[in-house]
Amino acid sequence: MNPSIPSKRNSLNALLDQAQTLSSNSIRDEIVSQIHQTGSTVCQDTVRYTDENKMMRSEKLDRILTSKVWGFPIMLALLGIVFWITIAGANVPSAMLADFFGWIEGYLTLAFHALHAPDWLHGVLVLGLYRGLSWVVSVMLPPMAIFFPVFALLENFGYLPRVAFNMDRLFKGAGGHGKQSLTMAMGFGCNAAAIMSTRIIESPRERMMAILTNNFVPCNGRWPTLILLSSLFMATGFAGGAQTLVTASVVMGMVLLGIVVTLAVSWALSKTALKGVPTHYTLELPPYRRPKLWDTILRASIDKSLFVLKRAVIIAAPAGVITWILANIDVGNLSVLEHVVAFLDPFAKALGMDGFILMAFILGLPANEIVLPILLMGYLSTGAMLEVDNLNELKQIFLDHGWTWLTALNMMLFSLLHYPCGTTLVNIYKETKSAKWTFLSFLIPTVIAIGVTFATTQIAHAMGWV
Repeated sequence: MNPSIPSKRNSLNALLDQAQTLSSNSIRDEIVSQIHQTGSTVCQDTVRYTDENKMMRSEKLDRILTSKVWGFPIMLALLGIVFWITIAGANVPSAMLADFFGWIEGYLTLAFHALHAPDWLHGVLVLGLYRGLSWVVSVMLPPMAIFFPVFALLENFGYLPRVAFNMDRLFKGAGGHGKQSLTMAMGFGCNAAAIMSTRIIESPRERMMAILTNNFVPCNGRWPTLILLSSLFMATGFAGGAQTLVTASVVMGMVLLGIVVTLAVSWALSKTALKGVPTHYTLELPPYRRPKLWDTILRASIDKSLFVLKRAVIIAAPAGVITWILANIDVGNLSVLEHVVAFLDPFAKALGMDGFILMAFILGLPANEIVLPILLMGYLSTGAMLEVDNLNELKQIFLDHGWTWLTALNMMLFSLLHYPCGTTLVNIYKETKSAKWTFLSFLIPTVIAIGVTFATTQIAHAMGWV
C-alpha cells in the first residue's frame, strides 16, 4: 500500500470538513474574491496607465465612497443635499408659474364672458381642464427641472455605480441582486421607465423581485405630494431655511422608509414566492469623470423633465374634466362625487384619511401626478381647481376638512407605498407577460399601504397623539 495514500485521504477529509463548516455564501464569496485578486494581479503586471495620478485619485476616492464606514453616510448626505436643493430651488419658480397661469386664467374668463359662453362650458374648460393642467405644470416642472439634472450630474460624475456597489451588500442580504439598486435609482425619476431598466438583471428570479419592489421608491409624480405636505404640516413652526431643511429631512425619511420596505419585501419574496440563491454582482467601477455640465443639464431637463411633464399633462387633462363633471352632476341632494366619497369614507377613516383622499388615489390610477389636483377639486364645492399662489390658503382648505398632521402623514405614507400607476402596470405586464405577476405588483404594495396607514392611525390614537 502506498504510504502517501492515507495522508492524501486525511487531507481530503480535512478539506471536506472545512467545506461543510462553510456556508454556500462563504464559498461563493471566496471564489469571487480569488478571481478578483487574480485579475488585479494580472492587471498590475500587464497594464500601464498614461495618467498614474488620475488612477491614484480614483482609488483614493473609492476607498472613502465605497468604504463600510463612510460609504452609507456619504450616500445619505448627498441624497439630503439633492432634496434640499430641489425643494429650496423650486419654491420661487413654482410661485412665478402659478402667478403666470392665474394671469392667463383671468383673460380666459373674460373671453368666455365676452362670447357669452354658458357657465358649464367655462367650468369644464377653465375651472376643470385649464386649472388642472396649470397645477400640474406649476407644481411639477420646477422640482423636476432641478432634481433630474442634479441626479444626472452624479451619474455623469461616476458616483451611481459606487451607490450600486454599496447597496449590493444590502440587496444580497435580502436575497436580491446589486443591480436592483440601479433600477431602484431609476425609479426616483419614473417607475415605468425603471421597470424596463430591470432588463440589466440577468437572473429571472432577481429581475422579477426588482419589478415587484420598484414601486416603493417615490417617482416624479409623488414628489409634489411628499414635498407639499411635508412643508405644510411637518415643517410647521419653522421658517426660512429651517423650514426647507425640515421639509428635506422628512422627504428623505420617506425615501429611506421606501428603501427599507424594498429590502424587507425582497427578503420576504426570496423566502416564499421567489426562492433561490442570489447571484453575485461583479461590477467594474468606471473612473471618475468631470461632468459635462451644460450638456448633462440640458439633456436631463429636456429628455426627462419635459417627457414626464408631457405624459402628466396628457393624463391630467381628461382627469380634470371628469372630476369637474362628477362634482357638478347632482343625484338627489349630493353630487356623484359626494356619493362616491360617502361610500369610501368609513374605510378611509380607519386609515387616518377621508373619502376624498381615497377617491383621489383611485381616480389618480392613470398617473400619480394628478392625485393632488383631483383631491383639491373634490374639496371645493364647485369642483373647481384652487389657484395655488397661496400656500396658507391651501393649508386652510385642508384644515377646514378636518386635516391634522396624522392625515398628512398617512397620505404621504399611502402615496409612497400604494399601487403603481397605470403606465407602470402596463409596462410590468409587457415585461413579465403574466397577468398573475402584474396583479401581484398591484396587490403587494396596496396591502402594505393599507396595513401601514391603519397601524399608524391606531398607534397615534392609542398614544393620544391626536
